[in-house]
Amino acid sequence: MATGRGRLRTFAARPGECSETVNAGIKSLYLTPALKQKPRVCIESMPSEMLLKIFSYLDAVSLLSVGCVNKLFYDLANDNGIWLKIYSSCLQPKRTIWKMKSEQTEAVPLGCAALHDKKPGYWKKEYILKQTAAVKTRIMQLAKPLDPYTGLPCKNKVAMKLSGLSWIIVLKDKNGKEHVMEKANLSFKHTSVTILWYSTNWPCLDVVSTLKLFGVTPLLLDLNMPPNKNGPRRLSLIAEYHLANLTESSVAVGADGLVQLFSVNPGLLIGIWKEKNEIAFVMVSLHYHQLLERSILGSATVQYAPPPNKPVLDDIDPEYGLHDYSLHLEMHGRSCTYLRGTFRNLFCRKGDIANGYLRLTVVSLKDNRKHLPLIGTLGLSWETDVFKGNVKDCYMMNLTLFDEIGEPFWCFSAPVCMELSSKTSGLYDYMGHIYTTNYADSEGKVCVKLVWLEETRQYIIVNLVLYVSTEKVNNWYGTNY
Repeated sequence: MATGRGRLRTFAARPGECSETVNAGIKSLYLTPALKQKPRVCIESMPSEMLLKIFSYLDAVSLLSVGCVNKLFYDLANDNGIWLKIYSSCLQPKRTIWKMKSEQTEAVPLGCAALHDKKPGYWKKEYILKQTAAVKTRIMQLAKPLDPYTGLPCKNKVAMKLSGLSWIIVLKDKNGKEHVMEKANLSFKHTSVTILWYSTNWPCLDVVSTLKLFGVTPLLLDLNMPPNKNGPRRLSLIAEYHLANLTESSVAVGADGLVQLFSVNPGLLIGIWKEKNEIAFVMVSLHYHQLLERSILGSATVQYAPPPNKPVLDDIDPEYGLHDYSLHLEMHGRSCTYLRGTFRNLFCRKGDIANGYLRLTVVSLKDNRKHLPLIGTLGLSWETDVFKGNVKDCYMMNLTLFDEIGEPFWCFSAPVCMELSSKTSGLYDYMGHIYTTNYADSEGKVCVKLVWLEETRQYIIVNLVLYVSTEKVNNWYGTNY
């Protein structure tokens, strides 16, 4: 403050005063009680009765999904009261379990018994079983009409789309770890569908032990609405392949500058990078015969088992089971078809039965009127995220052999290759190189001979012979060849 003489006078605190004041302030901060944080409110902390009330407004698919959140939600989502209402309202049982009164749903005595006498989750299981059975029945009805040309279901593609059907592969390594591949490209033909998976995250080929192919459908499906891709799903095992020592145990069917192709029955094709010896892509060709059944009616661990054939015996015909076969053959790549034809009245004489096989000659080497030209140059296209290619002389063969009453007798769709033969054609009409395609499985063999005509730049099938296992014929017809 100013003094009389105009000089500014200051007041200094005594030693220790300032530090005591500061310390007291600091102590007051520590002694001040902390503010209580508001408790976190989450849906799990709500009373079970309130959660059940919320769950009662959910549909079946949402209930199944919410049951995957935690143990509490799983137990509540299994409540028989909720599922019994869904069951009775959707499936309309013959006896009334619930009745409406004053805009409220009340349980009648039958409903009380249905609730208290059953374990939790009983009505959920019953609803799922009845609902899936009803949907499967409707889907299978679509597969009944047959194409008069191929003899196979003509609405397969419609049924697949309506059912929400897709396919996945699961690769399992030697340590038990599973790698699921879902994204796939589909190519539909008259008698088969070809499925291609590619990725940059394949497991190492050296550690892969098995590959499983599954059909995948929504667990609960409303046929009047598009399938829900994010809901619970159901798996049906179609095939299991053993891939240990793949390059030694499988059949090499072709190669280009980047990949080499290996085939494993039934219908599996694996592309391997040449430089890295790692998986580039996986391709599967599925024949339409019983494809819906195999993709929908199996389980995650057991394949669909078709009903056993019941032989119809014939004591009058001495060559029963040897004649009146018909064949539908398709040779194609992923995007193009090289040959599609039907051949009827195929037969085998008893003298042509040899080495456990019936011989059915489809195209005779000597009858040039029946020789068949192919459209285009044989090859199988492939693609990955970065590369595309075409493996020459490799293609898909779809074969459907029918018995004398038109029932599918032997069916397959498989990758095959064409190889240059050291033999000449030996035919006066053809002077080009001769090529062969051979296929074999447990039910029979296929042998094809082709000639390349340089003048027209096309392949001609000059010989096509089927060899059908006598064991299969005897089991089918009840004969003893």
